[in-house]
Amino acid sequence: MTFTELVNADKPVLVDFSAEWCGPCKMLAPILEDVKKRVGDRASIFKLDVDRNPVIAAEFNVRSVPTMILFQAGKPVWRRSGVLSAVEIVKTLESFYQAADATE
Repeated sequence: MTFTELVNADKPVLVDFSAEWCGPCKMLAPILEDVKKRVGDRASIFKLDVDRNPVIAAEFNVRSVPTMILFQAGKPVWRRSGVLSAVEIVKTLESFYQAADATE
């Protein structure tokens, strides 16, 4: 599956732009696992290594890691750099999938 296919899903897709050498990225990994458990199948979360995917990182102007970008219907709708709490990330995701539910 291509990156474009991933972010064009019917539900919100959070992409974690990270790198293996990045300390804060390692801190964010268990937080995102917690978020996955909390949101279930209402949103998708994917990790993208910027060193292995420099073209995609450049396309979305990712200059620091970790950077999270939330996609809705293939378009970036939210973006944050750094480590956030699971609660902050879940609240953000909820606002987007609840908005999507309201339009159906």
